[in-house]
Amino acid sequence: MKKFINNPEDVVEEMLEGMAAAHSNELRRLPGWNVLVRKDAPVTGKVGLVSGGGSGHEPAHAGFIGENMLDAAVAGEVFTSPAPDQIFEAIKAVDSGSGVLLIVKNFSGDVMNFDMAAEMAAAEGIDTEQVVVKDDIAVENKEDRRGTAGTVLVHKIVGTAVEEGLNLQEAAELAQHVTSRIGSMGVSLSPSTVPASGKPGFTLADDEMELGTGIHGEPGMERKKIQPADTVAEELLDKVTAELEVKSGDDVIALVNGQGSTPLMELYIVYRKAAQLLSGRNISIHQSMVGEYMSSLEMAGCSLTLLKLDDTIKKYVT
Repeated sequence: MKKFINNPEDVVEEMLEGMAAAHSNELRRLPGWNVLVRKDAPVTGKVGLVSGGGSGHEPAHAGFIGENMLDAAVAGEVFTSPAPDQIFEAIKAVDSGSGVLLIVKNFSGDVMNFDMAAEMAAAEGIDTEQVVVKDDIAVENKEDRRGTAGTVLVHKIVGTAVEEGLNLQEAAELAQHVTSRIGSMGVSLSPSTVPASGKPGFTLADDEMELGTGIHGEPGMERKKIQPADTVAEELLDKVTAELEVKSGDDVIALVNGQGSTPLMELYIVYRKAAQLLSGRNISIHQSMVGEYMSSLEMAGCSLTLLKLDDTIKKYVT
């Protein structure tokens, strides 16, 4: 294992210290907690937005704290859900009296612990609502689908909406609407290594790739020989557009996300083909995003996310 770390047990603590120091004009850390919040939180009259999950997916989620985005992010240990008391502290820190919306990726630990934190908040008189993001179409059962890079689009759109004055119930309804129109699928070329274990999460031969891998290295749909970028882009796009029933005349946000160690050069090559295919099908890209938004430590690979837009969502796309 080759990593720029000190003690594997300290990676989350030291990462949070570094983030707080590097971005002290935008955010602050709650003393004693694995929670980063907007520097001006709580924002008077605004619904608070809280997200989080296991560390190792940076820049998600703390990298999306700020105006028109999140008010707080909670960091668990690497690939491990944050504890309910950590989430509760985040809720308290960002509540201005207008309530707090929790944006949760669909993993059992995250869902359970955010539920418990919401109950703790209710006992203190803080109103909360939750939306669970299930954008990973590699999982056949829709209720079991994992939350992946599409979660960032929920942060972005709902963050803008609450900044413009949506109340808690309206924000929750918008968030649910957005999540219902997002689909993602990833492909991996190599695994990641959790520092505490020191071993790769799975193995792939030098000439193999895995379609549909989860952001923690969960098994995908299929292993196959490595294909050219254009072939990979077309396969991902075909699956996502079919799932969302995207058709000629539709508008989308297209996001190509790096999983941790894929060069930006390669992400743009994948995006190039996806954009060509969408244009050829008379599907308009309203906004494009290419880069690392939700990584998986040093995993090599990428994911493709589409958000099928409508007039309700377009109002809040900035």
